[in-house]
Amino acid sequence: MCENDIKGEVESAVRVSLCGPNLKGNELRYVSDAIKSQWVSNGNYITSLEKAICSYVGIKGTVACQSGTSGIHLSMIALGIREGDEVIVPTVAFIAAVNPVRYVGAYPVFMDCDNSLCMDPEKLEEFLNYECVFDGNILVNKATNRIIKAIIVVHVFGNLGNMDKILELAKLFKLKLVEDATEALGSYYVHGPLKGKYAGTMGDIGVFSFNGNKIITTGGGGAVVSNDNRLLEKIRFLSGQAKNDPLYFVHDEIGYNYRMSNIQAAIGLGQIEQIEKFIEIKNKNYEIYKKFGIELLPFNDQIRSNKWFYAHLTRKRKDLINYLLKSGVEVRPLWMLVHLQKCYCKFQSYKIEKARYFLERIVNLPCGTDLCKSSLMHVVDLLKKF
Repeated sequence: MCENDIKGEVESAVRVSLCGPNLKGNELRYVSDAIKSQWVSNGNYITSLEKAICSYVGIKGTVACQSGTSGIHLSMIALGIREGDEVIVPTVAFIAAVNPVRYVGAYPVFMDCDNSLCMDPEKLEEFLNYECVFDGNILVNKATNRIIKAIIVVHVFGNLGNMDKILELAKLFKLKLVEDATEALGSYYVHGPLKGKYAGTMGDIGVFSFNGNKIITTGGGGAVVSNDNRLLEKIRFLSGQAKNDPLYFVHDEIGYNYRMSNIQAAIGLGQIEQIEKFIEIKNKNYEIYKKFGIELLPFNDQIRSNKWFYAHLTRKRKDLINYLLKSGVEVRPLWMLVHLQKCYCKFQSYKIEKARYFLERIVNLPCGTDLCKSSLMHVVDLLKKF
């Protein structure tokens, strides 16, 4: 059973995890090969995984890194986000999407979500037009008199929001755009002007996570993708402790130990070979829940989603969570809204309304690619009895 921050006294002998890993491909063979070669830190599997990601999402370059969080941190630095700048961020997100803004000394401005759980483009446009001053080059927040430099968009639960509109606004107001696609590897548009575009490939930089509960995993790890080789070179340089001369250990900048290991990359290569099968399983199980009358938040009909998490809507969120946990079923609520967290409650937020609605109603149900039919039906039966 996966770790969970919410604890309950388990009364059932049946255990159903929320979203466990599925390591049944070539992972062991590749890891064994890396160990036998004794290239466990650096090695060819890192390069192979980076190439596989590029090929899969259709992007020019990839830098494998330690985590999705480190990828966003490196992105902030590479894009020139500095102390005193502001970055527009969503309040519906895991806190790791926002923390790197503070790592570089910048300030977050929190935006509401729409029905996709992703950033609301209409409120974003309203904020940019009426709460800011733009001189054609620099965007200044009227309330704080700080310069807004970038937007971080989070593709929540494998959904994609209205990226067409957000891209338009980023271009109009000359803002850098980072896609936190940590939950959305494999999601792409099937209709509209962005048809064929994968999550993470539309902004200046995209970031993926390979945490244990993601669509593919390396145990821990992530990747940064971009079509801008200059940005990727900077990110790769910084991730390896910023060595200007690796032989004589000359460092002209502050760097970070954010590299992915060859062992992790070997696992990741075995995983990405199976990603389409994983997405097929995710979609199939999502439809089974719906077939038996379980209300789930729909995904954008303009996309093929990886359906990473399934969001069940209920007016009895706490009661349902406690009931399922006591029955041995691992579930989670929506993350606490970031702008309500103690470390962020003093920062500016803009008309947060819909996010509060979803906070009170969402329960994430078991959705792992290792979820067997009997376990899924056990969850369905419990939901119907509730």
